Amino acid sequence: MQDLPQVVRRDCVKILAASFLSVATLCLSSLAQKAIAQTSEPNNYPDKSITMVVNFGPGGVTDLMSRELARNMESELGKQVVVFNRPGALGTLGPAYVAKQAPDGYTLAVVSASGVTITPHLMDVSDDLKDLQYVAGFGINRYGLVVRADSPYKTVADLIAQSKGEKSVFFGSPSTPNSLIMFDLGAKSKGKFELIAYKSGPDATLALMSGQVEVIAPNPPEVLNHIRAGKLRLLASASSERWPEFPEIPTMKESGFDVGIDSWVGIAVPKGTPVEIMNKLEKSIQTAVANPELQKSFLNLGAAPSFMSGREYTNYLNNESKIMAAKITAAAIPRIK
Repeated sequence: MQDLPQVVRRDCVKILAASFLSVATLCLSSLAQKAIAQTSEPNNYPDKSITMVVNFGPGGVTDLMSRELARNMESELGKQVVVFNRPGALGTLGPAYVAKQAPDGYTLAVVSASGVTITPHLMDVSDDLKDLQYVAGFGINRYGLVVRADSPYKTVADLIAQSKGEKSVFFGSPSTPNSLIMFDLGAKSKGKFELIAYKSGPDATLALMSGQVEVIAPNPPEVLNHIRAGKLRLLASASSERWPEFPEIPTMKESGFDVGIDSWVGIAVPKGTPVEIMNKLEKSIQTAVANPELQKSFLNLGAAPSFMSGREYTNYLNNESKIMAAKITAAAIPRIK
């Protein structure tokens, strides 16, 4: 190169420097991509915080159960599980949102069984719900039939008698199980019940206490303190068993109406999430549900701590959807507009 003219030598140096820079950039880019790929590998999961999207508003039983589960999952996964609420569309808005996220295990959906087994038979739901795969079930909710303490309804029969009058009885509901209980009761008793929808159980309870609605079919934690304080009255358990807090109050079936429901709650992720990540999440949920502290917390919330594997939960949802479809058709329960 010493024999070349100075201008040529200068150009050659520039070319060599540019070539070296291009090669170096390419190498660094390759290393960076490899590093990203490694951190995205299922074996490294999780390497950052996880988001859990609750499908109902804050303060309700599903929200409280989910937050307790998230705290317990953190111990097993070693990373923070951040909870935020995305209520709406009778519990289907949150899961539909999660279904559109990256299938990397970092966005989890809390899915109430009702959202995929009842709601689609009562109203139009997002097609995105089909793009979920289920990790595990972690608990069961129970329900009751509740009115204000100063209500003229002392029994289920009193409520039915009123619903057969000239005017409909209005009920508040944040989700499809609550709605189904009331619609099913109306269909089987030939009474008239009309829905006013709310975003959460506490919202529906407040509506009852303020006189906006006449009856609700809530979960225990939303009304227990109000019942004990003499502000609300439990007419019947709307689940298969009596409430242990009020064992003297009969079930709906014992009251003469074969109406009631027990609803599982589980976790789902977007379709395409690696099996290894699914397995880690399932194990963390199983470990969490086995924790005596979580079990005690769930029982205090009026829910039953119970684990169901992803495969079992998927089969349960598929079977339950068929059962609920037949039940809704037989009861001639109208679609929600």
